[in-house]
Amino acid sequence: MEIIVGITGATGTIYAVRLLEAIKKFEHVNVHLIMSKWAQQTLITETKYDLEYINSLSYAVYDNFNMGAKISSGSFLTDAMLIVPCSMKTLSSIANGYCDNLIARAADVTLKEGRKLILSPRETPLSAIHLQNMLKLSQLGVKIVPPMPAFYNKPETVEDIVNHQVMKLLDQLGLSFPEGKRWHG
Repeated sequence: MEIIVGITGATGTIYAVRLLEAIKKFEHVNVHLIMSKWAQQTLITETKYDLEYINSLSYAVYDNFNMGAKISSGSFLTDAMLIVPCSMKTLSSIANGYCDNLIARAADVTLKEGRKLILSPRETPLSAIHLQNMLKLSQLGVKIVPPMPAFYNKPETVEDIVNHQVMKLLDQLGLSFPEGKRWHG
């Protein structure tokens, strides 16, 4: 399975870190990683992780300004793309077909090829523009999976909350994540 993971500069890079750690456990999944400049800065600001560690969790790493990367073409076969966290700038770029960097271009290709695109937008409050862009993308088949904590699973740590979101994202790929606690009725 070939998966593209884009990380943008919105707050919440810990979700992307944990997602990459979880996917790394699946031998049959190759992650093609793109991080925006601001994602790299946010990683340093918000977490204890560095770029070297994040890159080590990926099969291939691409510069966000390399518009000639193989993942910018529909002829490179992928199964899905996730953008975690997804800034409103990136969400708007995708919704309006404005491909000014590799993350937006890869998402555009994912859409035009009819492949699975999963966005985890991270912003609050949401403006009418944000909601309209999300609606537009949802109507095109994009899965909008914002990080919204669940409390039925009685989280005790931030890690529990992050794991729940990662479980929800991996569910979209049909990958099991036992660290996420499910509702049992």
